[in-house]
Amino acid sequence: MAAAPILSWEGLGLIQGNGWLFSDLDIHIGPRDRLALIGRNGAGKTTLLKLIGGQVDADKGTRSIQPGTRIITLEQDPFFTGYDTLMDFALSGKDAPPRHEVEAIAGQLGIDLSRKADSASGGERRRAALARALASEPDLLLLDEPTNHLDLAAIDWLEDWLMRYKGAFVVISHDRTFLERLTKATLWLDRGSLRRKDIGFGSYEAWMETVYAEEARAADKLDAKLKIEAHWLERGVTARRKRNQGRLEKLWEMRAQRAAMLTPQGTAKLAIASDDAKSKAVIVADHATKSFGDRPIIKDFTLRITRKDRIGVVGSNGAGKTTLLKLLTGELEPDSGKITLAKTLQGIMIDQQRSLMSPEKRVRDVLADGSDWIDVRGVRKHIHGYLKDFLFDPNLVEARIGTLSGGERSRLLLAREFARFSNLLVLDEPTNDLDLETLDLLQEVISDYDGTVLIVSHDRDFLDRTVTITLGMDGSGRVDIVAGGYADWEKMRKTRNAAGAKAAAKQAPSPVIAPLPPKKGKLSYKDQRDYEILPKRIEELDAAIARGETQLADPDLYSKDPKKFDALMQALAKVRAEKDTAEERWLELAEMVEG
Repeated sequence: MAAAPILSWEGLGLIQGNGWLFSDLDIHIGPRDRLALIGRNGAGKTTLLKLIGGQVDADKGTRSIQPGTRIITLEQDPFFTGYDTLMDFALSGKDAPPRHEVEAIAGQLGIDLSRKADSASGGERRRAALARALASEPDLLLLDEPTNHLDLAAIDWLEDWLMRYKGAFVVISHDRTFLERLTKATLWLDRGSLRRKDIGFGSYEAWMETVYAEEARAADKLDAKLKIEAHWLERGVTARRKRNQGRLEKLWEMRAQRAAMLTPQGTAKLAIASDDAKSKAVIVADHATKSFGDRPIIKDFTLRITRKDRIGVVGSNGAGKTTLLKLLTGELEPDSGKITLAKTLQGIMIDQQRSLMSPEKRVRDVLADGSDWIDVRGVRKHIHGYLKDFLFDPNLVEARIGTLSGGERSRLLLAREFARFSNLLVLDEPTNDLDLETLDLLQEVISDYDGTVLIVSHDRDFLDRTVTITLGMDGSGRVDIVAGGYADWEKMRKTRNAAGAKAAAKQAPSPVIAPLPPKKGKLSYKDQRDYEILPKRIEELDAAIARGETQLADPDLYSKDPKKFDALMQALAKVRAEKDTAEERWLELAEMVEG
């Protein structure tokens, strides 16, 4: 028998503008629900999340909540104005969590909460907001785009925390991998109605296409032109997804071709490249090296980037992704080696700077300078048709930018920039704030783009669907060059780490923890104690590594305090070595326990 809901809404309705944003919604959230809240930009997902959390009053409906239920919301853009430090923010409000709990989670996330709130980066603010939300020990956690501004290490940590979390959560996210790993049921907000199905996000798209197909058949039977016209977006989304399956097959072929051009070590075969390949080269890196002080950022990097390559750049914050991007686009010069850019290279950078679009401007002003027509890479298009290409209702042409959701603004920025002529696209975290349909559209546009694409992203699924080569950075200065996406890089790292661990084990016993005796059977007192305490110690070491990496991510640290920089580098290397040893020891103990 299913447990009683901890929170319910019956007949929920909210008026927005001249009509209902949604009406007559029924929502029931159980004590262990893992819910993905899905819907297009502008459908009202964030508003619905605030209604669930009690931050917004509904125009109709009844909200029921079990007494004592603690609900905490992680907002997409938390309000930091008025707080001196990040710790002040984390401990504010009537539901402020205990300080020691905040400090413990902040340590694991690698964030210094004494940092001034007004000068903190987006990633630091996101971590502070996470520490505040998770330390509150909620029964129901409401998460609005929790992975925005987080690097891959922090996303992995958050996924692990949520897997162990004993309460319920509702999450809005564009990160498919995050949703597939964590959710067990789906709430689909679509054209003012809400559907629920007890399937994780991995099965959502097949369910959505089934629903749209049934509605399209019903519309055809009724022969209602108006009804059919209302389905232009849904039909386009389904068709786009099917087209993208074909594009994925083409992507696998391109990756195979690229793999054949790379040596087993991952460097480009410059010496045997054909004249034809040389003529296609747009960026050539030849043993390029870049350091800041004594810290190597890029070491001996060699790669030939050709037209139509799709290059993904991944790594933790502070690993050097921005530096590599600046080297490849000519903004920075290498300390040694050489980077050559084609003379005909003409690039544009899409970096999600929505602040460039004034709230009082109309969509028409941003997209076509007030005109009815727009030049799309030399082809003249009517603004209504072009808006439709980017999943906008053409009637939004007169809408003010200030009335659009964050995702709609991002999509409008993409539409504007993709209209410009270029042969190099540089996309810096392009998936932030975009809904899943827009991500499919972006995947299609990138696939069809006739030039070269450089993408910096923490969205693992998006990289797996779009890039032909992944440049992976771990902060040591080495750049892994992998033909494939994020999953291919992750697989290569695991293989290399496993091989390195075996080699280290053969060379010498652990300098920190004595190796296990070669016996099987019951654990000794020392073995049992190590087996129990090592997981907590590994967590502490992870937190120390995260703190060190966060401090090293400061681009001005070396110039301000080179001694502190060197000390941090040495301490970080020592902690990483201890963690490796501790993990090996615990794995051996775990094998003994299982045996």
